Amino acid sequence: MSVSHMILIGLAGLGAGAINALVGSGTLITFPTLVALGYPPVTATMSNAVGLVAGGVSGTWGYRRELRGQWDRLRWQIPASLAGAVLGAYLLLHLPEKVFTRIVPVLLVLALVLVVIGPRIQSWARRRAEDAGRSAEHITPTRMTALVVGTFLVGAYGGYFTAAQGILLVGVMGALLPESVQRMNAAKNLLTLIVNIVAALSYTLVAWDRISWPVAGLIAIGSLIGGLIGARYGRRLSPNALRATIVVVGLIGLYRLLTV
Repeated sequence: MSVSHMILIGLAGLGAGAINALVGSGTLITFPTLVALGYPPVTATMSNAVGLVAGGVSGTWGYRRELRGQWDRLRWQIPASLAGAVLGAYLLLHLPEKVFTRIVPVLLVLALVLVVIGPRIQSWARRRAEDAGRSAEHITPTRMTALVVGTFLVGAYGGYFTAAQGILLVGVMGALLPESVQRMNAAKNLLTLIVNIVAALSYTLVAWDRISWPVAGLIAIGSLIGGLIGARYGRRLSPNALRATIVVVGLIGLYRLLTV
């Protein structure tokens, strides 16, 4: 690996860690970067998932205060994320690589669309959270069931591809919970961290030789620092500038995928 590639991968990890802590979908920085540098899609996905665990830890730690008071609900969401992640990782490991190569551009397009409409999802979630009629903390059994099912499905998606699962989670929670966006973001960081840990462990145990460990290490170092930066200073940055960067890099990766 050349020095220039090492720098690019480390910077991508830094950006992904910061973006994941703030809005999610940092994978759309690291994954297209790895593909553009010539790594096969499955190798890029596995190496990326392993590396971004470090950033998930630092981002979740940075939002630890916002997690207070959410554990009665998270004790149901956490198992749902675990189960979904196991299913998604299983599909990635057992489906033929050509299936992944064909479906990942579709997932990437979907993730980029989610990034573009992310501000609307956040505004929608904020309006619902601030609605005076939904200020009560009680969650009905029907709403809790829908939340658990939605969390499971996002976990399965995240175990398979990971990109934009954070935005999907904020959308699901915003539709069902009377919570502020910052508290939902804290829960999102924790749940996506769980999905990434499950995926990383699965890939490590079953497909050790398909992971590029130098790449995973560089992403881990970058994302660890980026997660701390994103949690501490991210709210001061322009979300539109972050999303524009994600879309540009994502489109480059998409082009690379479609022309390989």
